[in-house]
Amino acid sequence: MVPNVGTADRLFRCFVGVVFVVVPFVIATGPLAEPAARIVLPVLGAVLIITALFRFCPLYRIFGLRTCRTG
Repeated sequence: MVPNVGTADRLFRCFVGVVFVVVPFVIATGPLAEPAARIVLPVLGAVLIITALFRFCPLYRIFGLRTCRTG
């Protein structure tokens, strides 16, 4: 796997991923408290965190995108 996720992109993905994982369990009312949100958002958050850790995003590869300068 050739890295295709740059540093700024990694930081953004980590931040948003953590928010997606935590928010559905902290917010007790509204649309984020729905059962679907409590399942979907943490899964999306985990995907964002994993892609940040591995510096590789499969969707970037499919679409030919790259935010990484090296690799």
